[in-house]
Amino acid sequence: MDHQKLILDRLTTILSETDNSNAAKLIKLVDGAGRIFVGGAGRSGLVSRFFAMRLVHSGYKVSMVGEIVTPSIQAGDLFVVISGSGGTETLMPLLKKAKSMGAKIAVISMKAKSAMSELSDLNVQIGNDNSFPATIGMPMGSQFELSTLVFLEAAIADIMAAKGLTEEGMRAIHANLE
Repeated sequence: MDHQKLILDRLTTILSETDNSNAAKLIKLVDGAGRIFVGGAGRSGLVSRFFAMRLVHSGYKVSMVGEIVTPSIQAGDLFVVISGSGGTETLMPLLKKAKSMGAKIAVISMKAKSAMSELSDLNVQIGNDNSFPATIGMPMGSQFELSTLVFLEAAIADIMAAKGLTEEGMRAIHANLE
């Protein structure tokens, strides 16, 4: 079996089932935020780090939730959470705290309705309720994480186009203490 083709075909299908207008809504929240806080757990946490890095490269003030140097969230800030289930128990108290402080919340999930979506200002559903069947060759949530990664990378490309950002300019912001 050609697993690379399987993976690319699944991602193409999932992204074709995703409401792409949510990318513009997410970008509007990002542009309107004083600061952006990004979080997720497990594999979704890895995708959230990727997105946070790209936002930094695009010139935004970004913090990863859970890091020792992360400042307090405040009104006017945005908390972007990636959670396939939309109900990751370790993240729920963080959403409630952010909401109580007056921050806006964007949830990126595979669910149209979830515990997190009830707290969110924007719920971005990747795919639809039937987009993630068990697929041999894509175990344990990889369909969600990989499609979310592509969705968010395309949102960054939209930001780059809208702001006239160049790869050279982004590279100048890239970490140099690696």
